[in-house]
Amino acid sequence: MDIKFTNRLSYKQARLTVLVGFILGTLLSLIQIGIDYASEDASINREVQALLQISHNPASRIAYNIDTELAQELTGGLLQSPAVIRARLIDNNDTVLADVQRPRLEDRYRLLSDFLFGEQRQFQERLHLAQMPKDYLGTLYLDVDTYTFGGRFLERAWVTLLNGFTRSLVLTGILLGLFYMMLTKPLVTVIAALSNSDPRQPQQTRVDCPPGHESDEIGVLVKVANRQFVSMATEIQQRRAAENRLTDYLNELEDRVSARTNELKASNDRLSQTNQDLEEARRRALEMAQARAAFLANMSHEIRTPLNGMLGMISLALDSGLPAEQRQQLSIAHDSGKVLVELLNDILDLSKFDAGQLELERIPFDLGAMVEDTANLLSQNAAANVELTCLIASQFPSTVLGDPTRVRQIVSNLLSNALKFTRFGRVDVRLSPIVGGVRLEVCDTGIGIPEEAQARIFQPFTQAGAGITRQYGGTGLGLALTRNLCKAMQGHLHIQSAAGFGSRFSADLPLLTHTEAIPAAPLRGRVVTLSKAGSGLAELLSSNLPGWGMDYQQHESASTLQPGAFELLITDDLEQLLALRPQFAAPILLVTAYGNFLPSERAGELAPLVQLARPLARNALYQALRRMLQGEQANTAPVQASPNALQHRARVLLVEDNPVNQLVAKGMLGKLGCQVLVASQGAEALEMLDRETVDMVLMDCNMPVMDGYEASRRIRQSGHWQQLPIVALTANAMPEERERCRAAGMDDYLAKPFRREDLLALIEHWVPLNG
Repeated sequence: MDIKFTNRLSYKQARLTVLVGFILGTLLSLIQIGIDYASEDASINREVQALLQISHNPASRIAYNIDTELAQELTGGLLQSPAVIRARLIDNNDTVLADVQRPRLEDRYRLLSDFLFGEQRQFQERLHLAQMPKDYLGTLYLDVDTYTFGGRFLERAWVTLLNGFTRSLVLTGILLGLFYMMLTKPLVTVIAALSNSDPRQPQQTRVDCPPGHESDEIGVLVKVANRQFVSMATEIQQRRAAENRLTDYLNELEDRVSARTNELKASNDRLSQTNQDLEEARRRALEMAQARAAFLANMSHEIRTPLNGMLGMISLALDSGLPAEQRQQLSIAHDSGKVLVELLNDILDLSKFDAGQLELERIPFDLGAMVEDTANLLSQNAAANVELTCLIASQFPSTVLGDPTRVRQIVSNLLSNALKFTRFGRVDVRLSPIVGGVRLEVCDTGIGIPEEAQARIFQPFTQAGAGITRQYGGTGLGLALTRNLCKAMQGHLHIQSAAGFGSRFSADLPLLTHTEAIPAAPLRGRVVTLSKAGSGLAELLSSNLPGWGMDYQQHESASTLQPGAFELLITDDLEQLLALRPQFAAPILLVTAYGNFLPSERAGELAPLVQLARPLARNALYQALRRMLQGEQANTAPVQASPNALQHRARVLLVEDNPVNQLVAKGMLGKLGCQVLVASQGAEALEMLDRETVDMVLMDCNMPVMDGYEASRRIRQSGHWQQLPIVALTANAMPEERERCRAAGMDDYLAKPFRREDLLALIEHWVPLNG
């Protein structure tokens, strides 16, 4: 194995040694040259001074005798010195007795010599005789060229440096030879032996140590290499044995794999057949799911159509003058029909969840007002001894972003459930803002739910127990649908309950704030409440009236009241009010249960009196307080919004092929003050639009000759009725129906059966109210 010369250890060691020796030798040579330079510089002055001492006595006699010829001889003799280039002798009268000179020697090293010793030096010697040391006879001047001394110094310095360099070269050669013989050659021998050895041949795995190196590092290296060779040979033998065993095992494994491959091939054939069967089953399942969806859509249409006619006709009959017994019977029939509609809606909603077809809106809406409206509609289901209260935090947002329809379902299901299972005590609906959304709580003092049944109640068609179903009725769909709606909104539904101690359902919904709470204008006045301290009325008033700027006090007994100390009395205790009324003349706000308003004759005895049904809505309470505190005429009749109080003068085109549904819609629209035009199918509606001017079209979807979809498309394509509102009336409540109606050009959607309130809301939205 050949190693490059510059990579050999001997070269590297010699290079390092010579470099150190060269630097050290050069440094010593420079020191020697420096000493020689100082000695040479001093020798210039000594030699010239010696020359002057020798010439002093002859020059003094020549100056004393004023002998110019001898002066010329003396100065000429001084010029014989190699360093003297000029000699001058003057007497004591500054008379020049002799002045001789010669040119200086020029050489290539002259500049260096002049730099080191100077270009020239001048010396002088005052002349006097030994017997007359104080008598000045003249001066002898000598100009000395330093190059004579500098040249000698440069020659010696060059020889010194050359000797040092030569010594370094000789040392390099000697060291290279020594290092090669002592280190490189043995190592090369060992490397060659290692390179030629074959670890796979045990008899060749030994390296001989170079002679003379048995005990040094090279010998140790050879011993270690030999031990490694022995270990490698042993390991190779072991690996060969292991390879032989592995080869035998692989052969056995190949046989097993071959057998298993045959088994897997057979299994794959069976699995392929199974996959084909599964694909066929999946295809059949999809077909069944599509058939189920179509069946639900058809059943929805077929059930809702007669339900719409039945409920509509009953509602119209209830608005007419009927005997009390017949009115009660029709009311029961109407309530039963509404239960059927709610059951149908719940089943359809669950089918939407199963099919993944539920779509959520994201629009701003007033959640507080919606909760109050829902509670007001459901208050008729509250038992006589149950107090229903809506408690909304004062800083609750005015509007939030979300799906109002689905949120109303959550509120309605939780509240209906609480009212169903509560026979006495309180049912509270609470709204409060939380981080990232809102919290809806429905608390009741009903029968409660055992802990072991709390997980089961969220399963469809399941209640806490069979006895619950027999005693209270219901299908068990409400809570299952509510939990699914909360999950769809990325919210959470929690329950806290114990048997016999009521229940608390909490729904945390991520409904972000759209409009912050708007503070109401302050009301000034002293208000007193006569109610139990733990009642919902007391809690509602204590959380709202101080924030409206009123001086508010709460009393449980009429005995603690001081007539004249308040301007308005709020109470839900009729017995104490009847006993207390003769003692004061302040206006009274009486809070009663749903449908328990005092007749006008009895209310007149308590005038000034205003009646409000619970649950109290914040806006209704605020407006009633404002009117009563400002001294407006008190109304003894109950303050309760009614659709009949709003009269529209809209012209509505009703496109409906079912005669019963025509009568229902015409009756509802007529009671709302609308003028109704009727068309039996789409083509007739187009002809009527050419002749008549209408404000709104109520379009049934499934009709003969021309259905509602085609009619709506033609209305939009005509270009004459681009802004005309078209509302779909359909008994198909499946989710794709709404998109189909919008694609046909319809503006809104109303599923059958519909209530007069739903119809009124649509008219108020799409047609301006005419006074």
